[in-house]
Amino acid sequence: MEFSSTRFGTLEVPDTSILTFPSGILGFPDWTRYVILDYDTDAPFKWLHCIEESNLAFVILDPALFHANYRVEITAEALAEVQGTAADALTLAVILTIPSEDPGRITANLRGPLLMNPRTRRCKQLVLTEDYPTRYPVFSAPTHAERSQIHLLTEAISA
Repeated sequence: MEFSSTRFGTLEVPDTSILTFPSGILGFPDWTRYVILDYDTDAPFKWLHCIEESNLAFVILDPALFHANYRVEITAEALAEVQGTAADALTLAVILTIPSEDPGRITANLRGPLLMNPRTRRCKQLVLTEDYPTRYPVFSAPTHAERSQIHLLTEAISA
């Protein structure tokens, strides 16, 4: 499938890489089809890009990379929405906020993780009631390598 992106131009992606969020993402209920893009394959940051709206994209990250104790209970309703079974290797990602004035202060929305089922390509944004923050700091103090990755990421965001 071919789609347009205001950040990356016209892209061709296989239909098998399209993810569906039947309930949409909070604030964007009408947009349900997305694809994960690697801007820089060496960086852990990925883009969750809507294929229906060229301006809509989120920077996402696996929460295990920065929060070892992050645990999410998956309800039966959420499992049903992603058509999950006990045998599925479900994954989580969180949406990041990258402040333009200080890209080193990236935060993650731990209260609204994205549950993904790679087998069915169905996904759901969870809304947790636990005490997880919506702006959890990803880096305490970025290292030189992290600052380089952040710089590359912010270049892509501002493009």
